[in-house]
Amino acid sequence: MDSRPEAEATTRFDAGAVRADFPILERRIHGRPLVYLDNAATSQKPRPVVEAMAAYYATINANVHRGVHTLSILATEAQEAARETVRGHLNARHAHEVIFTAGTTASLNLAAFSLGQLLLQPGDEVLITGMEHHANIVPWQLACARHGAVLKVIPITDEGELEESGDAHFTERTRILAFTHASNTLGTVNPAKHLVSRARQRGIVTVVDGAQAVPHMAVDVQDLGCDLYAFSGHKMFGPTGIGVLYGREEVLERMPPWQSGGEMIDRVTFQHTTYAKLPFKFEAGTPHIAGIIGLGEAVRWIHGNDPRAMAAHEQALLEHATRELLTIDGLRIIGTAREKVGVASFTIDGVHHYDLGTLLDQQGIAVRTGHHCTQPLMDRFGITGTTRASFAPYNTAEEVDALVAAVIKAVNMLR
Repeated sequence: MDSRPEAEATTRFDAGAVRADFPILERRIHGRPLVYLDNAATSQKPRPVVEAMAAYYATINANVHRGVHTLSILATEAQEAARETVRGHLNARHAHEVIFTAGTTASLNLAAFSLGQLLLQPGDEVLITGMEHHANIVPWQLACARHGAVLKVIPITDEGELEESGDAHFTERTRILAFTHASNTLGTVNPAKHLVSRARQRGIVTVVDGAQAVPHMAVDVQDLGCDLYAFSGHKMFGPTGIGVLYGREEVLERMPPWQSGGEMIDRVTFQHTTYAKLPFKFEAGTPHIAGIIGLGEAVRWIHGNDPRAMAAHEQALLEHATRELLTIDGLRIIGTAREKVGVASFTIDGVHHYDLGTLLDQQGIAVRTGHHCTQPLMDRFGITGTTRASFAPYNTAEEVDALVAAVIKAVNMLR
């Protein structure tokens, strides 16, 4: 076992030290040690994140902005410090380019509604890819329906990569390109910088779904050059219910508000309303203050644990899992792109993914089964769903081995 090339990389990374920050990993499920391999759905939360959120509620709980009392000032300072932390993590130019939302889905709905209002006319085109999550399909379908536009799709290959270079599908009517940076089902990492560059040459606005990329790689939005970039806190060791929409200042300034109410206004009369400056123009109502603070702490936790080493560790786990899973008779990996994040989706001849997931749970192993909110992608591969194992820095090679052994045991029971 230790002779495998990736084992050396794995042993250099101290996954045990990382695991110590995650109390849930000490749980037992059905009498077995928990092996949590459902990180693409949501990651676990380290103690500093949990403690930061609890400290907010226990010591400075108050609404933010406009309040002149001490607790409101402290809460505001904590929230805006988190915004600056996220700005630095993305290398955005300005903190006001960081919009807090309820998650990637909310960010993409904001983008689709507002850009649709701003850009789309009858006959215009929105271009997405064949590997998109439903959250990056349905909002654009709705936007196209509202404005008489057309949704077009870049096809994907049998390996799970974009056909050609993707930009061959641009036309003179393409107004928006919206695509996933990394696929939640296939693990495919798309050539984001290339796609954005070619789109910008044509004046096409770019929206990137970064939900599966931000937890696993460095994302520099200035280097990418994208107009909008969306992601969630809960997939990167932060809390649920909080996400980010980064936007270039000049684009956000042009976009109309998505939701309305308190905080996003400057002046309201019964005849007319003017809107607040960025970022508050897009942050109507009381925000998820504890979630924002928790997200900031999650980003600080990532940077305190050598992000490059964590990414290399995840890649080692993916390589090991891929090789070992393929030794199982009838098992097929769905998504064999040259560049992937730590996602291994697979089917097994004669075995339903739900049955397999249930038997794996009985052995303490948490994986995701189903269509993963990518039904058009499932149709492309002629399947109804997959079993998906997805990795985080706290996972180990021994857990991968436990997964493979459990799959073999389950298959023997089901066939």
